[in-house]
Amino acid sequence: MRAVRIHRFNDTPRIEDAPTPDVETGEVLVRVQAAALNPLDALVVSGFAQHFFDIRLPITLATDFAGVIERVGSGVTQWKAGDQVIAWADAGVSGGLADFAVVPASACVALPDALSAAQGSAIPTAGITAWHALFSSAKLKAGETVLIHGAAGGVGGFAVQFAHMAGARVIATASGDGLALARDLGADEVIDYQARDFTTAVSGVDVVLDLVGGETQSRSYSVLRPGGRLVSTAMPPDEAMAKAHGVEASIFYAKPYADRLGDLVAMIVGNGLKVVIDRQVSIDAFDEAWARQTSGRARGKIVVSLS
Repeated sequence: MRAVRIHRFNDTPRIEDAPTPDVETGEVLVRVQAAALNPLDALVVSGFAQHFFDIRLPITLATDFAGVIERVGSGVTQWKAGDQVIAWADAGVSGGLADFAVVPASACVALPDALSAAQGSAIPTAGITAWHALFSSAKLKAGETVLIHGAAGGVGGFAVQFAHMAGARVIATASGDGLALARDLGADEVIDYQARDFTTAVSGVDVVLDLVGGETQSRSYSVLRPGGRLVSTAMPPDEAMAKAHGVEASIFYAKPYADRLGDLVAMIVGNGLKVVIDRQVSIDAFDEAWARQTSGRARGKIVVSLS
């Protein structure tokens, strides 16, 4: 079967022939139709993700994918061959950028009829990160103001919609065609960070969701109100700087949790929210998808089609 793999850290991911994985007790074999890339894939390739996951090489990329169950292992009763599912694999084991992928049966949720396989594959990591960073970590509430950096990316696009739906006032930073996208997704105010200094444009916000890191994060403490909250998915916050500004700061990493994913998928479909896809390319054009993913300029998710 075709698979996009690395054999050593800092390898360039390549399409190669790989054996179809065996199905063991409690697992399912999925015929993959679409797989979505995440910043996490670049961290796996670089080796940085070893700080958080026990990575087994060689490894197939893409923790997020959707397809049709081909075969079930012994002990699996919740799925059968032919079921359409969204799967969310652990980053330490091989993922879904392959014709077939094996995951625990518990790592799958049903793909609703309202979503294509490409849309389904685009939800797990980005959607869960956006939701729980905003509401579990930052504890965003209706009536509060949230500043979302990187609002036109995969996580950012979900975050803008979730915060708007929750009744928060949403301020978004973006650039280029990301400005219009952030507005369309529900941002009340959009700041072009290439043309305008966000620290002079806003102040007294309740929550900053930092999806960028670096200087953007360090300059964000000053726009928070006393007691405000900063949550980053990009880099650990500077605790001393947060304390000096009288704010709370934390980092959030999403790990696979199928129960939460099922609820989130149902909420996205039930509320008619958008799954923003930057581009969908064939696995034969993987190099194009990888270049776009690592450029940091994607508007929404990059999806690789395998069917």
